[in-house]
Amino acid sequence: MRPLAVVGNVNVDLILGPAAPWPKAGTEIIVDHDELRVGGAAGNTALAWDGLGVEFAIAANVGSDQFGRWLKEGFGARADKWPVRPEGTTLSVGITHPDGERTFFTTRGHLARLNLGDVLSVLEGPALSGGYTLVCGSFLTDDLTADYTAFFDWADRHGIAVALDTGWPLEGWTEANKAAARGWLSRCRIAILNEVESTTLTDTVDPAAAAEKIRALMPDGATVVIKRGPDGAIALGSDGVLLSQAAPAVTVVDTIGAGDVFNAGFLAALARDEPLAACLKAGTDLASHAISTLPRSYGGSIHFGETTP
Repeated sequence: MRPLAVVGNVNVDLILGPAAPWPKAGTEIIVDHDELRVGGAAGNTALAWDGLGVEFAIAANVGSDQFGRWLKEGFGARADKWPVRPEGTTLSVGITHPDGERTFFTTRGHLARLNLGDVLSVLEGPALSGGYTLVCGSFLTDDLTADYTAFFDWADRHGIAVALDTGWPLEGWTEANKAAARGWLSRCRIAILNEVESTTLTDTVDPAAAAEKIRALMPDGATVVIKRGPDGAIALGSDGVLLSQAAPAVTVVDTIGAGDVFNAGFLAALARDEPLAACLKAGTDLASHAISTLPRSYGGSIHFGETTP
């Protein structure tokens, strides 16, 4: 299996809900469920890999508070070299709704201070050579994002294929944010975006057309994956053939981090050199399984595009 790593945002998620209707200001409601767990795109992906028994590295940072210590303890030896920043650890409070969707309230916290030196103190280029590194949380990790060019140069020198999941910009897809994303994509071998991100970035309404436009920005042979939630996912590979994978019908419990779990399943299959169609199925099946379980489960194993309980 090819080596895997993830770089980006790890924070704390406090999940509460479901809440309906939305409460009036100054009132209090009782909800049925609460869960304190690792969050952030990088954190969610790493949790899924860990649940699958996949070996990986993760480069992140934490704040100098009890939440930061809790995060490091949760990742064990993988977090030994994570830097501790003087800011408080980023906290996201997610309020779930009866339909499985959610609303987030997030503090800025420590994430903006993750930098290139932090990342390279954790990741070993020769050990990751020939593998895949997922970069996520681009619009949250300000210091690292400013050094993306140097990071991409480092990855190229070591023969590491970078997969990019930008996430949604806090200010929306302004022209400046679109230009930045286009520049990052020009250095990446894989793009994994959700449908709204991809169509907004490319000023289209059709995800297939968005995939074509995104791949035109990327190096020859690049792969574009667009996550479509309950409609599954599509992918455009180096052969130019558009693939589509439907999502299995499940009872949705909690969609938080579903796209990050998809990334984990897709890249784990890709690291096994499975065909693109099997990778697409692996990501879709894993995400569908995760969002339909409470406490969240990742199926225990992944093999040839299939998940098993």
